[in-house]
Amino acid sequence: MSELTVTSDGVVLSGEEDPGAGGAIVLLHGLTATRRYVVMGSRALSSAGMRVVAFDARGHGRSTPAPRREYGYEHMTADLAAVLVRAGLDTAILAGASMGAHTAIRFALDHPERVSALALITPAFMPEAVARQDELARWDALARGLREGGVEGFVRAYALDKVAPRWRATIETVLRQRLAAHEHPEALADALEVVPRSRPFGALSDLARLAPPTVVVASRDEADPGHPLSVGEAYAGAIPGAELAVEPLEHPPRSPLAWQGAQLSRVLLGLAARART
Repeated sequence: MSELTVTSDGVVLSGEEDPGAGGAIVLLHGLTATRRYVVMGSRALSSAGMRVVAFDARGHGRSTPAPRREYGYEHMTADLAAVLVRAGLDTAILAGASMGAHTAIRFALDHPERVSALALITPAFMPEAVARQDELARWDALARGLREGGVEGFVRAYALDKVAPRWRATIETVLRQRLAAHEHPEALADALEVVPRSRPFGALSDLARLAPPTVVVASRDEADPGHPLSVGEAYAGAIPGAELAVEPLEHPPRSPLAWQGAQLSRVLLGLAARART
């Protein structure tokens, strides 16, 4: 992987690129994550010959803070456009997780000619549902915990006791790893307050305008209640021709597909094949 540095509206985005000979895919991570947390470090896409571009969103990882707390989706889609220009890509597959999925949708609605396929991984935004005050209060509590207590403060505010016991240790480990990877925690705290209040699109019916081949990767609620299966199902139903991918219903439940880098990469390679036909 080679380093990729992009300047976008006063922000320096830290990224990387694996210049394969195949089609290009841009990986967009979720809130509090970094570029590693889309395919979880899997190299399957690169091994299959794809050109892989990944970058840390503004205020995340090694990217610099945004001026004036500018962490809305309009700013993140502008960053994505700048990355595509810097990488010399006219079109690409966009694979985004949570915040990254919402960013990919906003970009695809604004620039349909530049998106060859979409992978929407664990989306959570439902435009018809007004953000509940208790949900926004939880994001604000996480931001406050991070500001006042660093990683430990964030973990305490996360309330792991409300997570299903089977997944509690795994989630705590991932939280600590993810939070430790950010060079500007104060910027991440700002993003925790701003992003949940931003709207990537106005109505679920807007998704009917998405034309590229699309796969929606959802998780079952026991492991990941913050990204409800019902939201993934709604997106897949609203996007013409979209496929829904979710881990099998098993007892004990299997780890979510979105957490399995190699398995998720196979889904993305299948999407890439659809984009070429």
